[in-house]
Amino acid sequence: MTSENATSATDPRTPSLTEKPVVLTVAGSDSGGGAGAQADLKTIEAHDAFGTSALTAVTAQHTRGVESTHVLPAEEVAAQVDAVTGDFDVRAAKTGMLATGDIVRTVADRAASAEFPVVVDPVMVAASGDRLLDRDAEAAYEELVAQAALVTPNADETAALTGVEVRDRESAREAGERLVATGADAALVKGGHVEGGETGRRGTVRDVLVTSEGTRTFEHPRVDADATHGSGCALSAAIAARLARGEDLESAVESGVDFVQRAIRYPLDVGEGPGSVHHAVEARNRAAREPTAEAVRSVVRELVAADVSPLVPEVGMNVVGATPYAESVGETAAVEGRITRTRAGVKPNRGVRLGASSHVARFLLSCREFDPDLRFAVNCRFDSDVERALDELAADGWTVAEYDRAAEPDDVKTVEGSTMQWGARRAFESVEATPAAVADRGEVGKEAMTKVVASDAEELTERVSALLAAASR
Repeated sequence: MTSENATSATDPRTPSLTEKPVVLTVAGSDSGGGAGAQADLKTIEAHDAFGTSALTAVTAQHTRGVESTHVLPAEEVAAQVDAVTGDFDVRAAKTGMLATGDIVRTVADRAASAEFPVVVDPVMVAASGDRLLDRDAEAAYEELVAQAALVTPNADETAALTGVEVRDRESAREAGERLVATGADAALVKGGHVEGGETGRRGTVRDVLVTSEGTRTFEHPRVDADATHGSGCALSAAIAARLARGEDLESAVESGVDFVQRAIRYPLDVGEGPGSVHHAVEARNRAAREPTAEAVRSVVRELVAADVSPLVPEVGMNVVGATPYAESVGETAAVEGRITRTRAGVKPNRGVRLGASSHVARFLLSCREFDPDLRFAVNCRFDSDVERALDELAADGWTVAEYDRAAEPDDVKTVEGSTMQWGARRAFESVEATPAAVADRGEVGKEAMTKVVASDAEELTERVSALLAAASR
């Protein structure tokens, strides 16, 4: 006799269909996986859309350059585009390496009849300096740009398309206006390749968005990194995916620029060259939110069990954990309301949630500018016992740094949140290795404090325990 359970175990399961907007990329293949269609598909998937592709060329490419290129016939590119658009409900498309004038004109013809927005990334030169487009194709681009919902050239590509040398915000605006005048709905003139002045290597990168309604500039600190392979592909793919999901153009561009900033800040160490941008950085960061919060909870439980009352400042203690690629306070988990002393020991006022800390979170984020591996921090008391304990731990191998608020410039004091950034910089620049603890001696109205930092929750717990034991001796 067959049991009911055995019978049901053999029955097929009912599928649960998931709908995702479809994005088409028309681009070359990068065998190294960091740029081209491969980068586009990774980025599109990471932005919760379904990626389809029409390959224009096959490149033998890696993180150090392009070894060879084989361009497909224009009719084969057209066949791929027609196959995808004839079956899928494509909501947005983007272009990358198009290689020849025939392919550019073919894609422009398809874009003219498309019922979805097309983001044109005019890929002309690889980051390594290798040329990816012939002269005839450059001349043909005007027709394609005229069909674009957005065109995203870097400074070199902008000069080739408009004749304008992009040196600052005004020249970027002028170039963008010329591109819009050719028929594009909008132009995003990227500032990553602009050197010198405030847009120099250690300055500010400005990406200028020009539409018929005006101009908007997106600014972010330049990341001092060489692993930018695939950044342009990732940006245009991210914008296309967001457009496919129904976002308006300006919002899609803003989110895309922020995404690429993070993808460059946390690159992938692959290949013998500089590496690749991290196409899934935001998806991985989102996935780490709850595990990070749980790690903070584990530290809190350990501190409560150890009764760290002697280390709790008058303003209370907080434990902060940052997601692996955190860039903002909202991406840090902390105790809501802090940990305070009670007659029975210490107790958190409330639970752990994202964005619950301001002071300690800003300090941790500032520390991560110097060592991105730092993910956890806790603020402790700073008094004579703690100072003696820090001296003892420094003799045993700890790196201990400090900063004096008396030296803080007035212009820093007037900007909300700037003290933590200034203090972290002073502390990290005063020592050779990443500190385990940073002492803030305070000032009138500002309690002296010790911040203990660590790369993981276990290390943070061990360091606080060591500080407690040393201070209690």
